[in-house]
Amino acid sequence: MRQRCPGQDFRWLTVETHKCPSCGFEEEIFSNETKVKCHGCGGWVYKATLPSCIDWCAAAKECLGEERWRQATGCEEVQA
Repeated sequence: MRQRCPGQDFRWLTVETHKCPSCGFEEEIFSNETKVKCHGCGGWVYKATLPSCIDWCAAAKECLGEERWRQATGCEEVQA
């Protein structure tokens, strides 16, 4: 049986506000989206960087595994 990625659960979504480069209208872009159509002028509003599940998914560490997650995020564990 194939399991779904825990990040596919819409409860993990976050939202950011981005200004339309054409008209300045503020649009909401969810973490699983890369662009939205502007309600002000009809143009496209894009995120500055493309999202990766590593950036927003609470289960990314579990899915990737500890070592790959640290490499992808640049996080190094502090050892006591």
